[in-house]
Amino acid sequence: MTDIAERNADLAHAEPTGAERSSSVREGRVARIERVSPATDIIEQADGFHILMDLPGVPPDGLTIDLEENEVTVTGRSSYAPAGNDRRMHAEFDAVEFVRTFTLSDMVDRERIRAVLKDGVLNLFLPKAEAAKPRRIEISQG
Repeated sequence: MTDIAERNADLAHAEPTGAERSSSVREGRVARIERVSPATDIIEQADGFHILMDLPGVPPDGLTIDLEENEVTVTGRSSYAPAGNDRRMHAEFDAVEFVRTFTLSDMVDRERIRAVLKDGVLNLFLPKAEAAKPRRIEISQG
C-alpha cells in the first residue's frame, strides 16, 4: 500500500474541443471551462512527500487546497484574457480548471502541510508524522 494515492477525480466533461471553443469565442458565446488533471510528480524524502504540480496561468488567488479527512484536493483556475482591445481570431489556449485529489495515509502530519506556488508550479509538502519516521531503539544493559 502506498502512502499517498491518487483518487481518480471524475474528469468526464462535455466541454467544447479546441476548435469548438475557438468557434464559440468568435461567435461571442461563452465557452464552458475545461476541467483537466494537471501533470504531477510525487517525491518522497526523509522528512515527507513533495507533490509537484504544473498549474500554468493559475494565480495564488485562483488556487484552493482542501483537506477533508484523508483526502487533499487541489483546484486551480487559470484565466486568459486578450490585452486591451485585441480581438481573438483563433484560440487554443483558454481558461482551464485543474483538479487533482490524493488520498493520504496516516504517515502524513496533516497539521504541518505547506504549499508554495511559484512560476506555475505548486509544491505541496506533506510532512511525515513523527510516528512514521524511522528511529533507533536504545539498548539498555540488563
